Amino acid sequence: MNINQIFDQYSLGIYALIAVVILLIIILTIKSISRRRARIRRQQLDPYRITMQDIDQMEGSEFERYLYRLFTELGYEDTYKTQSSGDFGADLVFTDREGIRNVLQAKCYAEHNKIGLSAVQEIYSSMRYYEAEKCIVLTSSYFTKACETLAGVNAVTLLDRNDLIQLIEDFKSNDHEEAMNIIESEPQILLSPWKQSTNQRQSQRTRKSR
Repeated sequence: MNINQIFDQYSLGIYALIAVVILLIIILTIKSISRRRARIRRQQLDPYRITMQDIDQMEGSEFERYLYRLFTELGYEDTYKTQSSGDFGADLVFTDREGIRNVLQAKCYAEHNKIGLSAVQEIYSSMRYYEAEKCIVLTSSYFTKACETLAGVNAVTLLDRNDLIQLIEDFKSNDHEEAMNIIESEPQILLSPWKQSTNQRQSQRTRKSR
């Protein structure tokens, strides 16, 4: 191998390295611009621009402010965002289309991190403080089975990630009435499993006494 060949190979290696560096710079620049745009959207919290991907990057307080903007844009009267601390379990208070006061707890969790019993306990107990008649837990995640059972027994409406996605789609399509139908959906009422179990045990004791 002569000097010219060595020089040519060396030059090709340099060019390849430069190309890789340029490509990495372009990729990092695109990612930086994308993150910056997403950050700006989150800061503005414009319901018409916020996506589910933006919500997944939000802190809890951002999610609460976003929902406040969303509910206000939908036209809910007397929409009120509670204080970040000392909220007594409710993040939003609003009056629905039937003139009924609702309290809502917002849970911005990762998709795999399901919501447990405490959310239902907290929002249900806040109703008396805010003089509300209905209560809702809305999350970017899903609920545990135990949470769904407790909510059903106490008439707490649960809105999960699928409901939130549909709500956002309806809002952006200007189908505000359908979006409000999701928010105002009735809870899935359940009979108390404990009561059913108690009745079953009583029935068994009655049969034994015979």
